[in-house]
Order: sequence, then structure tokens, then C-alpha cells
Amino acid sequence: MIQRHKSKIESSLRQMFSADPRGRRAGLSAMIIAIAAATASASSATTALAATGGVAMTSVNMRAGPGTQYPVVTVLPTNGSFPIHGCLANGSWCDIGWGGDRGWVSASYINVMYNGRSTVLNAAIVPVVGITTVTFSITYWNTHYHSKHWHGHWDRYHHYTSRKVAAGCNGNACGAAAVTRGPHSGRVAAVGASDGKVGAAAATRGPNGGGRAAVGGCGPERCGGASVTRGPRGNTVFRHGSIERR
Repeated sequence: MIQRHKSKIESSLRQMFSADPRGRRAGLSAMIIAIAAATASASSATTALAATGGVAMTSVNMRAGPGTQYPVVTVLPTNGSFPIHGCLANGSWCDIGWGGDRGWVSASYINVMYNGRSTVLNAAIVPVVGITTVTFSITYWNTHYHSKHWHGHWDRYHHYTSRKVAAGCNGNACGAAAVTRGPHSGRVAAVGASDGKVGAAAATRGPNGGGRAAVGGCGPERCGGASVTRGPRGNTVFRHGSIERR
């Protein structure tokens, strides 16, 4: 590109100095325009090729996908610098390059230069510092990890679900709790009983901002419950009721 602009400038110079005196002004104008165009194009090309750089706040895993359930590609050292190819729309994870590999690092472990200072990357400043929004898909997985031993297990990692359960009893009381996390939503539930009374609660968070929470319990004579459902656009529905135990 630079060589092409150089040739244009040389051509303009030849035209200017070979022309008769009446045409030299036109030749000079052509040269000035050519130089301005070459400078602007070279500047634009340099800007386009320069990726936003990030620095690892501490030693951190670079994973094969935007989540801790994905396998580790490599480990970045503290203060390791790398190009950022893009971040998810919510700014939580970013696609980076390191040592010839590609992978994902949590944005909370990435520092970038913002307003002249090293700042932890977050969703608010992602577009300001020139980082594009990207998505994660099986195409990315196949492109960068086809030679990895875990490449054939896309479904295992992408549709990962974890569940943690805790339960115990003490005297006349018992309690239990469970947390389930899927690839796009989560659920928390708890139940307890003491001296003939039973209570339970559950909360579900949807992938688009909606959620549902419910609570209920029974005493010696009555049982009651209530639920709140919130849609992704903020609409909320509340329900409640009770019955007698017989």
C-alpha cells in the first residue's frame, strides 16, 4: 500500500517539473493532494491493524470458551500482554491471543489503558477503548481447537450443568439447599423443617434477565405460599395463597 502511494507521488512530481510554467501550479496542487491522500490512507491502515492490548492482572487461565467449565488452553503469567480480539456483549469474557493460541479470559482479570490509566476492563469501557463485540459458537471451537484432545466434546462443555447440594439435621430441625447452574440460567432451592413446621424457597434466573422466586411453609394448622415472576422487560406478577391442614 505504501509503495503504491509512493509511486503516485513520484508520478505527480514528474508531471509538475515536466510541464510548462503555466501548468506547474496544477502540478503542484496535484502533488499536495497526492501527499495528503497517502498520509491519510497510511494512518487509517495503521489504526485498523492495531488491536486493543490487554494485560493480565495476575496469573490466569485462558480457556477454550467464555466460562470456567471450558478446558484450559494455557495459563497467562502476571503482567502478560496480549491482543484483545473482542468481548461478549455483556463484557464478561474476552477473546484474546497468546503464544499463537486463541482463547477466552474473564474481563475481570484484564487491564487496559483508559483515560491514560490502567483500568480493569468492564462492559462500560469495552466500546470506548475500541474493542468489538463478538460471539462464541461451535465455529470458533472448530477453527481454533480441532487439534486438541478435547475438541470432540463440545456438547459436554457448552451444555455444562453443575449442581451442588448440602443437607443436614440438628436436634429436631433439618435443612437442605441446592444450587443448579446451567449454560444459560441458574436455580437455587432450599427447604427446612423444625418442630413440625416445614418451609421452602426457590429462585430461578433466566438467560434474558427474567426470573422467578417462590416461598412456602406449613405450620401446625395452615400452609401458605407466594411467588413473584419477573419478565425480561420488567413486568412482574405476584401470586399468593394459603390452605388449612386437615
